[in-house]
Amino acid sequence: MRKKVTVVGSGFVGSTTAQRIADMELADVVIADILDGPPAGKALDMMETAPITRTDSSITGISTAAGDYSATANSDVVVITAGFPRKPGMSRDDLLKANYEVVKAVVEQIVKHSPNCIIIVVTNPLDAMAQVALKISGFPKHRVLGMAGVLDSARMSAFVAMELQVSIENVHSFVLGGHGDDMVPLPRYSTVAGIPLPDLLPKDRIDAIVERTRKGGIEIVNLLKTGSAYYAPSAAAVEMTEAILKDKKKILPCAVYLEGEYGIKGLFVGVPVKLGAKGVEEIIQIKLTPEENAALQKSSGSVKELINVLGI
Repeated sequence: MRKKVTVVGSGFVGSTTAQRIADMELADVVIADILDGPPAGKALDMMETAPITRTDSSITGISTAAGDYSATANSDVVVITAGFPRKPGMSRDDLLKANYEVVKAVVEQIVKHSPNCIIIVVTNPLDAMAQVALKISGFPKHRVLGMAGVLDSARMSAFVAMELQVSIENVHSFVLGGHGDDMVPLPRYSTVAGIPLPDLLPKDRIDAIVERTRKGGIEIVNLLKTGSAYYAPSAAAVEMTEAILKDKKKILPCAVYLEGEYGIKGLFVGVPVKLGAKGVEEIIQIKLTPEENAALQKSSGSVKELINVLGI
């Protein structure tokens, strides 16, 4: 029997995530959305690509407007993308209270129908929404995580490859911290064919890449004019989903609940973790310079401010 993944939200991120999972034949997919029609329509459209892409994964779309999540029952992984989108001029923090209600309602239903699932939160502001999911679900911390570092690291890698004109396969970038403007790209731990980035680029070029990485999301928002990024965010969520479903033990930067690691307690912050069938199987602690650690503490402080606003 194939694994089962529920994707909550049939917008661009959700539908692209669902399609990637089906195309890779990772699992059967349920797309759930409060809208009536679009999730079913998109699912049917994807199913009609199956004879061409040669996937036997099934995709179904359901409306949860009446509160019926029964079709999502016994999901192995639930990816939450539902929420209000970020618009030009809007910070991630502006989304806070509106998306709190969305995530709370979704998680309450997910827990009823898939009590053993692993939750991946994509809804922004991501770190705070992951904390909401943990609190509302009552799940152990290793089964609730946020997608952030994979996306931010991918953006940094793309910019490095563009700058150096090298194969993207050679580039491995490393971004920690909250998913916001004070995220912590780590050039010292970022490599090209194993060569540390500072050995290949002058500081001013690295600084420019770091800054572009931090502003990667809003750069796309401003270019699109309506909507926000979805190709890279969905790919990041799928990489995490694959690591879990295939028990890959893959080390990826993810937003996880820290209880003293890196000197941070009681917050979701992006750090390297080992992802496998149990979810977060290990939090990897790396050595940071005083400057890097200060940046990480500042980033976690921003997450803390959001949590204080929500009172959770």
